[in-house]
Amino acid sequence: MGEQGEEGRKAFYIHIEALLLQMLCDIRACVESEPATGPWFAVRLALSTFAIFEAFPDLAGRQAHVVGGGGDMFRDLERMNAILAYPAQVHRADVLLSKDSFSHRGLAANL
Repeated sequence: MGEQGEEGRKAFYIHIEALLLQMLCDIRACVESEPATGPWFAVRLALSTFAIFEAFPDLAGRQAHVVGGGGDMFRDLERMNAILAYPAQVHRADVLLSKDSFSHRGLAANL
């Protein structure tokens, strides 16, 4: 599942071994102008190990991301070879369930 399959919300989970943290900032800047890129998270798993999770309302939204600015970064092989220790592992996924906002009560308790 997750490839092109059933209609519904879609996502990418991308595992990255990066030499430069700036890469994540550059990707985020690209997706800011993509109307079909919804929730987007970059997380650190270890010193140089990162992951990106990005969600889309449907297949068309995910495909727009692939051909748009977000995908442009990964098609620039010279740049990717300079900043990645290993090729990125890109996984297509179906979004089955989500909670798309923070609880105001819970957020205030953490401040």
